[in-house]
Amino acid sequence: MSDRVKLVWFVPREALADTRDAVFAAGAGRIGDYERCSWYAAGTGTFLGGESTDPSVGQPGREERVAELRVETIVPSALVSDVVAALKDAHPYEEPAYDLYPLLDG
Repeated sequence: MSDRVKLVWFVPREALADTRDAVFAAGAGRIGDYERCSWYAAGTGTFLGGESTDPSVGQPGREERVAELRVETIVPSALVSDVVAALKDAHPYEEPAYDLYPLLDG
């Protein structure tokens, strides 16, 4: 196992810079002597919020389709909690979708 993980999150284009800035400030995105390393691609996210939700896009009880970006970066394992907290604080969604993947040394 590696001492790094890959963080993947999904965000509307207008919040890309804010979320990237937040995770990078918390210590993500460093590969060797490079900083702010990430990759992103466009796609469509879907969700249906329950009646008690307060979605930043759409309405509770109605399925929504949103143009989003899938963003990937590297995070040192020791900083995962701080980086995820920074992502959640910067993200416009009530419940940001993100994944953490363990990496193997090659």
